[in-house]
Amino acid sequence: MNENRRLLSLDVLRGLDLFLLVALQPVLRVALVELDCEALNSTLLYQLDHAQWEGMRVWDFVMPLFLFMSGVTMPYSLPKYKTQNGNLKVWARVLKRFLLLFALGMVVQGNILSLDVDRVYLYSNTLQAIAVGYLLTVPLVLYLKPTQQLVAIAVLLVVYSVPMHLCGDWTPQGNFACEVDKLILGRFRDGSMLAADGSVQFAGWYDYTWIWSSITFCCTVALGSYAGYLTKNGNSNRPATAKRLLLVGVVLVVSGLFAGIAQPIIKRIWSASMVLYSAGWCYLLLALFYWWIDVKGHNKCWNWLLFYGCNAITAYLIGEMVNFRCVASSLLFGLEQYMGSWYAVLLTCCNSGIVFLILWFMHRNKLFLKV
Repeated sequence: MNENRRLLSLDVLRGLDLFLLVALQPVLRVALVELDCEALNSTLLYQLDHAQWEGMRVWDFVMPLFLFMSGVTMPYSLPKYKTQNGNLKVWARVLKRFLLLFALGMVVQGNILSLDVDRVYLYSNTLQAIAVGYLLTVPLVLYLKPTQQLVAIAVLLVVYSVPMHLCGDWTPQGNFACEVDKLILGRFRDGSMLAADGSVQFAGWYDYTWIWSSITFCCTVALGSYAGYLTKNGNSNRPATAKRLLLVGVVLVVSGLFAGIAQPIIKRIWSASMVLYSAGWCYLLLALFYWWIDVKGHNKCWNWLLFYGCNAITAYLIGEMVNFRCVASSLLFGLEQYMGSWYAVLLTCCNSGIVFLILWFMHRNKLFLKV
């Protein structure tokens, strides 16, 4: 059996992640606000938003899952490419992918298209976190054995945690990672602006961190890479591989909860406990999808998610950057007088539908954006 065969379950799971991000969540959020149902707002709508600081809601798992899955493919592609093309070319390919992802992240969230230098931010996007996590994980995949990779992940988590405990606290503006971002990014940190006297002012509402958190971005991607190692080398006995993924997931979730006693689970600073906890749930999801699709062969009803999963970068870019509501509004503007505030829900549904049609067309014609 070909150990490098593409994992259908991974494409479907990636598709689910992107479907939630660019289609389902935007529609549900607008619709639930219009329904104004206290029971739904306190449950479903609550879970479709980020935790304010400590803890994780369902929506907080979207980005870690994205990073995790970027790591799963690495054991399949990198060693093979290095063997066929040599060390220099594999690193040229890695750097090209890093630069493209980082640049696309700046386009999406760095406000480059505003053509206003005062609104340009250097490092503030999911694609950039994937780019950096991927770059830092490559040496682990290429030069370390799987068990050594786990040791390296543990060391990196300790390296991240020590100054976080000793040089600050766990508040939004008092943690070490926040201070590092302010020091290094300065004016180019998201939420910052130049005052009249030339000094940099940092908005109190912005509490995401990136520079020091790059260490833990790497850990999330590397844990995904270890999952890729398990699936690649366990292809001859897939039921046993599904059980291993499940076991690792349980161990990581429990470890994250225990680590959370000393270090809060905080997604916005990508705390070490959050890495373990979120990666555990990523393993559990991958185990479920792997067992259901790759082991049991139940895939027909999930094929539509491949439109998102096989063109994940495209889905993310057009979902985040392009507003198709104007297209729907141009054709359906006459309905606004009858629908009232629900007209916004219709436009959001149309926006998601147009994104879906674009991805369907690309998949049908085998057009895939490769980065």
